[in-house]
Amino acid sequence: MNDMTKNDILRLRTRLSSLAIFRNLLKSPVMEAFLALLSDCGQGDPAAAVSCYCDFVSQLYRHGDNFSDYLLNFVLEDENSYMLAKCTGRSTRGPMEEALDCELSLLQELCALGSDQLKQAMGYDGFLPGWNTSSFDLGAIYHRRIADIHTKGYGIFAKYHMFAIDDGQIVPIRHPDPQRLDQLSDYEAERNKVIKNTQALLQGGPASNVLLYGDAGTGKSSTVKAIVNAYKDQGLRMIEVKKKQLYQIPDIVEALSANPLKFILFIDDLSFTGNDDDFAALKAILEGSISGKSSNLAIYATSNRRHLVKETMTERSGDELHLNDTMQELMSLSARFGLIITYQRPDKQVYCSIVQNLAKQYGIEMDAQLLLQRAEAHAIRANGRSPRTAKQFIELLKTGIIPQQ
Repeated sequence: MNDMTKNDILRLRTRLSSLAIFRNLLKSPVMEAFLALLSDCGQGDPAAAVSCYCDFVSQLYRHGDNFSDYLLNFVLEDENSYMLAKCTGRSTRGPMEEALDCELSLLQELCALGSDQLKQAMGYDGFLPGWNTSSFDLGAIYHRRIADIHTKGYGIFAKYHMFAIDDGQIVPIRHPDPQRLDQLSDYEAERNKVIKNTQALLQGGPASNVLLYGDAGTGKSSTVKAIVNAYKDQGLRMIEVKKKQLYQIPDIVEALSANPLKFILFIDDLSFTGNDDDFAALKAILEGSISGKSSNLAIYATSNRRHLVKETMTERSGDELHLNDTMQELMSLSARFGLIITYQRPDKQVYCSIVQNLAKQYGIEMDAQLLLQRAEAHAIRANGRSPRTAKQFIELLKTGIIPQQ
């Protein structure tokens, strides 16, 4: 933008008010402060204008000091009518495309607006904080995002890749577990089955619901999280669902059914009691309400129990007339997962291999025989061998709590 007058500022305020596709931008705290600034600049009260100016800069600084980058990120992540139309295959020809081009052109101008131009228009010669701008083609970048929407996504799914459920809403996990596949040792055969199923999901093929069961600490949850981290750039997202939230899955599926991305609903450490209401909820879900309704989603669950149900001797010898039928129903839940993968506690050889690989990752340099001797001793104290035990041992070595000499 060139030098601005107060009339130019007021005209910009009016033009921004005409946004329809990107109207959510006007509701952001940064732009609310910016619009207030544009309004006060033409009112003849320098003190009010300066106050509004600093309110805007304060809001912008929460996201960084570059106004252009803020606008670009908002536009790319905005869940708007045009983006949703593209996701669902609805036509955008005619007025919607015309509106998009006009609004992108306006926002391109706004991206070039520097702090010096507004200071000059305000006529204030005292110190005011400024901001940076960047040069890019906003329209070209936006159209590339639309073309890549099946891997980049939109809204919060464009910015984050792991989510949770909070009060019925999908919310981002802002600091997810950074576990990587190359940090996992052994269990290649088990892990490859999960990877192949995930690849089938990403490719739109027949993907199964997956149950990973076995001993605690064998890497079941880490496998799922590492796979999501590995394939997030190919359009994979994960939503963690707690057992008490299982009844909300149908609503989640409905909300995601038109989303172009692929989703794993992750249920960690799953188990039930015989009279658990959530048992019936999951059974109904696995019997087809998901697979028949949405091809962009699969359930991945982990459990330390093969049949998912905690049962006591009293329950097994109870007084129900058709006890066998009841027990068969309880034990059949796991069979409703299309892919069941067993993670067994490692033997000594596998445990030692995991310890050695982790030692390399953490930069531990010590005599190999001594390393394995201390690892075995730690496993005895820690209630058995497992990848989790091996990692805890290596971390204790790294911090010096267990001496390396």
